Amino acid sequence: MGSKRLSRALGIAGATLAGSYFALRPWHRHWGTTDEEATGSLPGDDFVEDADWQSTRAITIAAPARAVWPWLVQMGQDRSGFYSYERLENLFGVHLDSTDSIRTEHQHLDVGDEIRLGPFRSAAQSFRVAVVDPGKSLVLSAPGWETGESAATWTFALHEAAPGATRLVIRFRGRSGSLRERLVDRFFVEPIQFLMERKMLKSIRTRVERERSATMDGRYR
Repeated sequence: MGSKRLSRALGIAGATLAGSYFALRPWHRHWGTTDEEATGSLPGDDFVEDADWQSTRAITIAAPARAVWPWLVQMGQDRSGFYSYERLENLFGVHLDSTDSIRTEHQHLDVGDEIRLGPFRSAAQSFRVAVVDPGKSLVLSAPGWETGESAATWTFALHEAAPGATRLVIRFRGRSGSLRERLVDRFFVEPIQFLMERKMLKSIRTRVERERSATMDGRYR
């Protein structure tokens, strides 16, 4: 009788956790976005034609797009990091050190340039620049974007919502392989990605607005 009660309790707990996860999933996959941003098209969407995983997140930054762009173009391993939780990144062996300043030596990208996500030069730890439209969009992709056969893309898009206010929209599109990979992506990778991207968005906003404020203060002194 005791074992039956335990099994029933575990079943109820499991169902509750699963229900909570799937109830929260639409929220964290579209964190900060408007309905139009969540469902609208972005550069690079067509590079992963059969994507089974997509998240879109956004934030408003009190600065024009030209002030946000320098922080995006300098991202990457051995560049300026990704402005997220460094301790968590380094726990997974990424070894990133996000900068608090604009680095002039990392302000230019060309299509095909490698942006490493981790310390090693491998397909699993690097993307290539697929689209670079200064002040508007940056698309990083796994190999194959030229033919629409990329396994994953990471898009950063800037839209000026009002004079001096910019929407930064980040979209990840991916294609899982086996059922096991899909389950790992849904229950493990997605929540971690959400935490990291939300921190990235907030950190970029903090850096941009702080830099903007310092510039304006200096202008009026």
